[in-house]
Amino acid sequence: MMPTDSIIKSKLQNALMPEVLHIQNESHMHGGPATESHYKLTVVAQSFASMSRVARHQKVYAILAEQLDNGVHALALHLFSPDEWQASSEKVPSSPDCAGGSN
Repeated sequence: MMPTDSIIKSKLQNALMPEVLHIQNESHMHGGPATESHYKLTVVAQSFASMSRVARHQKVYAILAEQLDNGVHALALHLFSPDEWQASSEKVPSSPDCAGGSN
């Protein structure tokens, strides 16, 4: 079986053709035994230029619906158009500490 991050990468590459795609498994930062449940995604795609932030999130959730129904508990989404990515100094945002679970 293919690792979850590989599935996420393949689906996002096929659907969005991103210029930048960073996938970080952050499961270790959260409570519980799951090892492939929390991911931070930074995606830069030209198609995001014409979309609102809400529409971008909805698109990624739709692409990854199967994973969200089967073990992926949380996605931290950082979705940029190429111009927004340049304006952000091309920096992947940091994640906050987990406030829930058994941590």
